[in-house]
Amino acid sequence: MRVGLISDTHGLLRPEALAFLRGSNHIIHACDITGPEILAPLEAIAPLTVVRGNNDRGAWAVALPETAVLRIGALAIYVIHDLKQLPIEPAAAGMRVVVAGHSHKPSRSEYGGVLYINPGSAGPRRFRLPISVGELLVDGDRVTARLVTLDIN
Repeated sequence: MRVGLISDTHGLLRPEALAFLRGSNHIIHACDITGPEILAPLEAIAPLTVVRGNNDRGAWAVALPETAVLRIGALAIYVIHDLKQLPIEPAAAGMRVVVAGHSHKPSRSEYGGVLYINPGSAGPRRFRLPISVGELLVDGDRVTARLVTLDIN
């Protein structure tokens, strides 16, 4: 199963990001959407799990959760906007993966048997950070992650 990862679109859903996400069985948007118009094109590709970020304001964002748990078979994925606000101990809670956004910096690390991944920012460029997305490839209880820098001119 392929889970597409996107974050920090800040009102800009790039065609390159949509092209990368096509073929996903599920998509996670880890925050800072800044407008509901971003969600429908993602939902047209695959089922969508989305959390609210600090820039998601207004009536449309009220229904968005601050955190979410996605279960794929025996695998549990925890989704949050800002990793610094993580309210649980992921391994103790049975999470295998934590997906977060906020920093705009793509990153992947593993601690205590938990994979932490931030797909970076797919929206407007911030500083000199790359425009990026990611994916999780799930096979039973095994998961691998990949981060991809989009070719944006």
